[in-house]
Amino acid sequence: MKFFLISLGCPKNLTNSEEFTARLLAHGHKLVFSPQEADTVIINTCGFISSAVKEGNEEIRRALDLKNQGIIKRVAVTGCMVERYRQKLAKDFPQADTIFSIAAQEHIEDLLDKDGLFLEPLAAKLCLPEFKMTLTAPHTAYLKVADGCNNRCAYCTIPSIRGPYRSKPMPQVIKEARLMVQNGVKEISLIAQDTTSYGLDLYGELKLTELLQKLLKIRGLGRLRIMYAYPHRVTRELARLMAGEEKIFHYLDIPLQHIADPVLKNMNRHCDAAKIRQTLDMLKKEVPDISLRTNFIVGFPQETNKDFQELKKFVREYEFDNMGVFEFFREKGTAAYDRKQIPAAVKHQRARELEETQSRVIDKLNKRLLGSTLEAIADGTDFGRTYKDAPDIDGRVTFTRPVKTGSIFKARVVAAQGYERELEPLTDETPR
Repeated sequence: MKFFLISLGCPKNLTNSEEFTARLLAHGHKLVFSPQEADTVIINTCGFISSAVKEGNEEIRRALDLKNQGIIKRVAVTGCMVERYRQKLAKDFPQADTIFSIAAQEHIEDLLDKDGLFLEPLAAKLCLPEFKMTLTAPHTAYLKVADGCNNRCAYCTIPSIRGPYRSKPMPQVIKEARLMVQNGVKEISLIAQDTTSYGLDLYGELKLTELLQKLLKIRGLGRLRIMYAYPHRVTRELARLMAGEEKIFHYLDIPLQHIADPVLKNMNRHCDAAKIRQTLDMLKKEVPDISLRTNFIVGFPQETNKDFQELKKFVREYEFDNMGVFEFFREKGTAAYDRKQIPAAVKHQRARELEETQSRVIDKLNKRLLGSTLEAIADGTDFGRTYKDAPDIDGRVTFTRPVKTGSIFKARVVAAQGYERELEPLTDETPR
């Protein structure tokens, strides 16, 4: 079978795609890079928010159009939309040949020649693949250390889609990381719904720092990056390890969602404003050059103008290097769905104002960056990222001369406008 893969949504979903793609390849199937070459189109969907569901529906329709034209033979659908809307998907898309749950991906090679709806409950333990392929650039990869979530924020569908938090055993994580390094990966980004909760379910205590210490011993490891940290679980021990280890990028993705206590309480966030500020102050003290990325939701039910002004002030004060702004959109099955909604026009205006506030922050940061030296990683011969930028999520930079793809080197910032920056490599990383 020749299959074409469409993987939607977040890096955590991409890791599932990498795992089942490897299974198919191991069973003699071939991955192709256009649907016109394929027998089967596999769509790994995202179901987190309504816009993602809309995108998934559109991709399914496109694939079914190809099937109706006789270009492909089969359409298979999996992922978070199946977990959330399984019966509706089967009803809306009766021409889809195979619809299967995330857990059923473990034996995808047996499902693609069968028709129907194949559902298995999420396993009590995270599925542990014996092999995996990388669908990102060869020098960078995501390593999922856990799946599911126990936080149950009032706006979030993840616990109902992905199930309870389940950590991978530490030996399995280390084994996967070692294989990545052996295959040429230079930058490993650790991901989970909440990376900082790693180990709590398996070992009875937080084990992210211990995991990092073991990963650092892998021979040939380039750099580690930590994504999706929950603020009240970011420890001083973790910060000091980051500060003292060259192989851990001084970068932390720490989604905060808001800063006003009434909103945080309504969101069912397990962290108040005082703890958030305490965590950020600790990080900036222990790791002075730390780069922080975060996300905020505006227009959450009962968010007042006072709450929003507090958020704007907070953004100006803490000067995040990268920031996502999302207007609240209620999702069925969440605690916030039936609450009184803030008018769309108000949400739009608040989002624009917060983005403008962040734009002015970036202007200030750029003035400080000019002439400074940063560590960079090359995604191509003339472009890449600094340690401040996660792959596929944050911005990218250009280089003043060609460099070797995948190399990590020091470079000087010579121009900066918004999120567009130009760097001059300071070490000999020219292509050979």
